Amino acid sequence: MNHPTVVRNLRIWLPMLAGTAIYAFGIHFFLIPNQFMEGGLTGIALLLNYTLDIPPSYTTLILNIPLFYVGWRYFGGRTMLYTVVCTIALSVFLWLMERCIRLGWIVPFQTEHDFFLATLYAGVTIGTGLGLVFRFGGTTGGVDIIARIVNKKRGLSMGQIILMIDVLVIGSSYFYIAGEMILYTLVMVFISSRIIDFIQEGAYAAKAFTIITDHPEEISKKIGQELDRGATLFHAKGSYTKQAKEVVYCVVYRNEVRRMRILVRAIDPRAFMIVHDVQDVMGEGFKPE
Repeated sequence: MNHPTVVRNLRIWLPMLAGTAIYAFGIHFFLIPNQFMEGGLTGIALLLNYTLDIPPSYTTLILNIPLFYVGWRYFGGRTMLYTVVCTIALSVFLWLMERCIRLGWIVPFQTEHDFFLATLYAGVTIGTGLGLVFRFGGTTGGVDIIARIVNKKRGLSMGQIILMIDVLVIGSSYFYIAGEMILYTLVMVFISSRIIDFIQEGAYAAKAFTIITDHPEEISKKIGQELDRGATLFHAKGSYTKQAKEVVYCVVYRNEVRRMRILVRAIDPRAFMIVHDVQDVMGEGFKPE
């Protein structure tokens, strides 16, 4: 295996393994000590831990085995290889966390009063872990596999799918844990779903400008000179005036939005500008393919 291939594989595997470690840490450091729930098979594993004192390091792997076959049919060998490895890694990291807590090397964050603080940090930790795993093509099994199937078939974001499934699973735990903890858990799940979407889709968020102006050449030239950005010109026609127009389209980073607005207004104060949110930008000047 040559050096570029090794580097490319490390850039994929290391973030996914780091994500599973963060996820396992969040479960043992925030969720279990405060009797929070989770969705999917992890939620079932937590219920078994709360009611029967079965460690989640075992149940998460056992419950996921039937889903490996389903995932293999939909995603093929490479993606399921990521899933199987991440699921096993999650069980290993959960086991390591259990050992560290038992030996006193890690003291879980347990609170009797400020549950909202625990909820906030649990959501950020869980979302960060899962977001890293998803961004680099893996899953931790369970509803992650179902979410990827629905995402592939219907185009819904994985954060939204997981949120819907988690609400159903967490709601069913009403008879096993305190209702107050379920409400805190729902807040935690919502926060984690937002973090998942941000890491998976919005880490490179930018802004796109659509500018309708009488000075398209001058504006596009100035954009190149002052912002070092390229611009695209589209031919258009006003529906009311029937006059031919050229529309300037340009994508910039968020911290360049103010400079862009000032630049356009200085050349054409009457320019019509539309600013769009852009979640992912690939190409020259932004992240590579």
